[in-house]
Amino acid sequence: MAIAPITLHQPLRLAVGAGTVSQVGPWAGDVASTLVIATPITAGFVDRLQLSGRFSVFDAIPGEPDTATLSAALEAARNVPPQVIVGLGGGSVLDVAKLVAVLWDSEQTLEDVAGPNRVAGRRTRLAQVATTAGTGSEAGIRSLITDPVKRTKIAVESPHMIADFAVLDPELTYSVPPAVTAATGVDAMAHCVEAFTSRRSHPMIDGFARMGFGLVGRYLARAVKNGHDTEAREGLMLASYYGGICLGPVNTAAGHAIAYPLGTRLNLPHGLANAIVFPHVLAFNQPVVGAKTAEVAAALGLGAELSSDELRSSAFEFCRGLGIQMSLAAHGAKRDELSLYASEAHAIRRLMDNNPAEMTVSDVQGIYEAAF
Repeated sequence: MAIAPITLHQPLRLAVGAGTVSQVGPWAGDVASTLVIATPITAGFVDRLQLSGRFSVFDAIPGEPDTATLSAALEAARNVPPQVIVGLGGGSVLDVAKLVAVLWDSEQTLEDVAGPNRVAGRRTRLAQVATTAGTGSEAGIRSLITDPVKRTKIAVESPHMIADFAVLDPELTYSVPPAVTAATGVDAMAHCVEAFTSRRSHPMIDGFARMGFGLVGRYLARAVKNGHDTEAREGLMLASYYGGICLGPVNTAAGHAIAYPLGTRLNLPHGLANAIVFPHVLAFNQPVVGAKTAEVAAALGLGAELSSDELRSSAFEFCRGLGIQMSLAAHGAKRDELSLYASEAHAIRRLMDNNPAEMTVSDVQGIYEAAF
């Protein structure tokens, strides 16, 4: 079978290691104005950027940014206006920073650029400084924003949103709580696993995916146990970065589609939603992608030659052993709402169509019920 052509976009410059956040200022140079996009917590890292010129901070980024968040960030940028934009935070912050970089000085709106390759261009330099290890947003060309009216995710994809400079400094993740470390780590793993087993999988992306879920298997439990384990933290940041690379040309599949309604309906953090559904989707797809699933199971220490039930149980215990509450009911889900979630998830064809195994709406509802 012929291998499909592939195009890979990566940040122009990447710094990895303890203390590398201090390279942002020298990279930015003595510019007249910089806008730092952050959260109230990650804004505490601004001094570490070593910015030399005038800068302002927009830190009103919630866990799941919506269209109102983006509008406020764009207004803040237009008031500056910036010669450099720095995203300083987790995936939500980095996603907003990408969109601000391409829209603040443009006649295009979010509606104009929704979908693939609709962004006209960008003139503002963009640095992306990750403070969690989960989304890999610093590596990629995608941004997700919640539409609060439709309760769906608006996806924008464009090479114009790739970072000029990406920074993976493990010291910025020391203070991430164990529960968040666990959930975001599983999210990074899910990016790699879903791309690895996707219908659109590609040999080159498979290499990044293997490195990613292998690092999660090696380091996630260590980082959850000791947040100041620099080696483990750096390993997870690399896993997250590799997952972000996987998202560009291949993307995720059913796992993420099934997770999205849990974010928009229950306000569950994205990583937590992915962790809850991960064991069930992994087992569902196993009959179609057995050899690759066995590789994933081996890398995570789940066991060998597992039946689907054994795989689901082992993956469930892997996540629960990290301290993740794996019950949807415990997170406020109502059983009579599961059919609504299922219809919404099944309609996300940009991801569902990538899944190795065909899923009906009732299959999706069955996963929610198993996770209930």
